[in-house]
Amino acid sequence: MIYLDNSATTKPCAAAVAAMTDALTVCWGNPSSVYGFGMEAEHRMKQAREAVAARLGAEPDRVFFTAGGTEADNWAIFSAAERLGKRGKHIITTAVEHHAVLHPIKKLELQGFEVTYLQPDENGTVTADALKQALRKDTILVSVMMVNNETGAVMPIKEMIRHTRRLSPLALFHTDAVQGFLKVPFQAKTLGADMISISSHKVHGPKGCGALYIRKGLTLPPYLHGGGQEQNYRSGTEATPAILGFGAACAAAEPAKEIEAMCRVRDYGCKVLQEVPGLQLIGSRQAPHVISLSLPGLRSQGIINCLQDKDICVSAGSACSRGHRSHVLEALGLPAPVIDGSIRVSLSAENTEADMDALRDALLWAQQVLKG
Repeated sequence: MIYLDNSATTKPCAAAVAAMTDALTVCWGNPSSVYGFGMEAEHRMKQAREAVAARLGAEPDRVFFTAGGTEADNWAIFSAAERLGKRGKHIITTAVEHHAVLHPIKKLELQGFEVTYLQPDENGTVTADALKQALRKDTILVSVMMVNNETGAVMPIKEMIRHTRRLSPLALFHTDAVQGFLKVPFQAKTLGADMISISSHKVHGPKGCGALYIRKGLTLPPYLHGGGQEQNYRSGTEATPAILGFGAACAAAEPAKEIEAMCRVRDYGCKVLQEVPGLQLIGSRQAPHVISLSLPGLRSQGIINCLQDKDICVSAGSACSRGHRSHVLEALGLPAPVIDGSIRVSLSAENTEADMDALRDALLWAQQVLKG
């Protein structure tokens, strides 16, 4: 099998699997317990938090574990609105966010918040100037993704934060970095964001775990009430096996080496894929791991089915919004035939140039089959 859907999920690395197996079979105590068996689980969870924080460029006590990127996004958005809703009702986001951001913000919109949806340029990027023009004194939250999951567009987050601090000093800035973490170099402490969402299973850790970074000095309302875990922000017994797997994946990662490998395969792929007649590359392909492309006149599902027959896995846009036309590609203003014939190829450091050759050959075969 040639797996080219790493933006949907990644293969858990050996270190993550080993850490999870040990947590399930040996060190399975409750980390809130006050005897040695449970305290060992707490110690290992502390080590995992430190490993995630080190890769994130954050202080360990500012990393709060969640059930995934979606929960981290919801937590950031709803808590910001609860904290600052009496100061203002204006929120800024983009039209190309993941639904984990768009749907919570739509809910706030129904509750009386005013939302500005920034539009991308033809490459899928939302400019810092577009945000600058939208900022107001009553803006309380800006939420902009770091890397778009469908096009690979990289947003100018640092510049956006500077504009926000100057023009809307009361606003909180959140970035969904699920597709940026360990793909686009950044350090939480110097980026300047108030909140950053990340996810384990996008970086060769297990599903069911993520984290929200909350900058030092920022106090948010508790997200889940109960036993007071995660510094009383998110109560509930921690998913220790998943957390330890996440930490192990972060500790085992070699970001610089992996980014270089993905960029090389991405660039090679963009070259050889253009040998497919009529194939259209979408966006500027800034991120190292995402290639968005289309075969206008064909249907995405038909293309995916043909590739599956050749043991190649790709997706049609986001794996989290099956059955719907991509809102991201619609926001780019692309013609319907281009959107309907689009697929997303997403890489890990394990992919090779030979995988791109196989994809090209399979797409040529798919054209013959589908055009009949």
